[in-house]
Amino acid sequence: MTDLPDRLPARLPDRLLDRLRDAVGEAHVLSAEADVAPYVVDWTGVHRGSALAVVRPGSTDEVAAVLRACHEARTPVVPQGGNTGLVGGGVPDGSGRQVVLSLGRMRDVRDVDPVAGTITVDAGVVLADVRAAAAEAGRLFPMSLGSEGSCTIGGNLATNAGGTAVLRYGMTRELVLGLEVVLPDGRVWDGLRGLRKDNTGYDLTQLFVGSEGTLGVITGAVLRLFPATPRRATAWVAVPSVAAAVSLLAFAQQHAGVHLSTFEIANRQAIDLVLAHLPGASDPLAAPSDWYVLVELAGSAVDDGLDEALESLLGAAVEAGVASDAAIAGSPAQRSALWALREGISEVQKVEGATLKHDVTLPIARLAAWTEATAPLLQEVCPGVRPVTYGHVGDGNLHYNLNAPLTDGRSDDDALRAAAADLTATIYDTVAREDGSISAEHGLGRTKAAAAASYKSDVEVDLMRAVKQALDPAGLMNPGVLLPPGS
Repeated sequence: MTDLPDRLPARLPDRLLDRLRDAVGEAHVLSAEADVAPYVVDWTGVHRGSALAVVRPGSTDEVAAVLRACHEARTPVVPQGGNTGLVGGGVPDGSGRQVVLSLGRMRDVRDVDPVAGTITVDAGVVLADVRAAAAEAGRLFPMSLGSEGSCTIGGNLATNAGGTAVLRYGMTRELVLGLEVVLPDGRVWDGLRGLRKDNTGYDLTQLFVGSEGTLGVITGAVLRLFPATPRRATAWVAVPSVAAAVSLLAFAQQHAGVHLSTFEIANRQAIDLVLAHLPGASDPLAAPSDWYVLVELAGSAVDDGLDEALESLLGAAVEAGVASDAAIAGSPAQRSALWALREGISEVQKVEGATLKHDVTLPIARLAAWTEATAPLLQEVCPGVRPVTYGHVGDGNLHYNLNAPLTDGRSDDDALRAAAADLTATIYDTVAREDGSISAEHGLGRTKAAAAASYKSDVEVDLMRAVKQALDPAGLMNPGVLLPPGS
């Protein structure tokens, strides 16, 4: 891949900015420090950069004009959706030479076809708005994330986001039928076809899903819709261990079948943080437990018997000793309260002090052994470190986050930062030994690009580099993301 020059010619930025203003309008090219500031730091506050400008196109044609201008000026481009990522994949580096391309103005729902079961949207549509448009048509778009009120569908597609509905509906790549993509040189590939069957060559749609803006810019998508599921049966279940949670999953699958839509796990450390810092949160069970599972069954308007199926699986689980207690939601308000315990974890961690985040996936059968083996290893690296563990047992994904140890009742952030590299290496090495992955649904971004490459075979890395070289030979699209610098 061609290396970029260390410095831009003196007048090139000014000429490029003029072309960008011509393309999208002067009001949508931001270069003042105060205007650019929200776009150059990620949600965690850890990843900060500097941008030549932030450009906010309003259409696919404008995106094409921006990429064409940047390609000719050999200026790197960082595509950005809702900027809710956790691995630095949507923020520029510190060079001040990169253009941030924000798709926040592209928010049209182009078409909803409830008969075909599809919705066609601009990449800048907020996930919650996609779900709302589907609901208005009596259909369901099942992807659900804690950040759905601000993340955008283009970012979800670019990172192959997961969420709480993966168990039943699959990852993002299983929810997309077609894409519209602007290539690095400004050409537009129109693949907005809602076909369920198309056996005419390479699946280019899937090539761009999960590519994190390194191959082009997704500007539109045709997404799958499903029958609405207005009926719910929800329970908060105390389990003694991860092994018991895995056994409970088997009971849930046996008793609920296709109606099982959610199976989320959290440890007591995570729930204690929510109870301490989330206003209105309360413990639904009388006695504390080391682990909890949020189980939810979902069905259409004609699906009866969900409550009975939930009670049956819980009864079988208690009798078998894999569950000790459970609280079943008897109203929408109670269901919301149970979900708040799970969804509040990520937010309250920030209140507690420094956090080291990991997003790993393992074979489900190895989750329990990995969790039990890893915890003492981490204590050897950083005594007193507090694992805050939650995630999606049904697809083997754990958010294995670490909070700093407590010293005199206060978070010892310096101790966590000093041990961060060794803690992460311990987690990654143990995951690799169990044939797992160091990124389940957050992507690689800048944070994990080099580490991911080191755990892949040379053949796999060479194939990824070949794809990047074929589509972006100048290396202008999100350099340093997904593949390590120089790749």
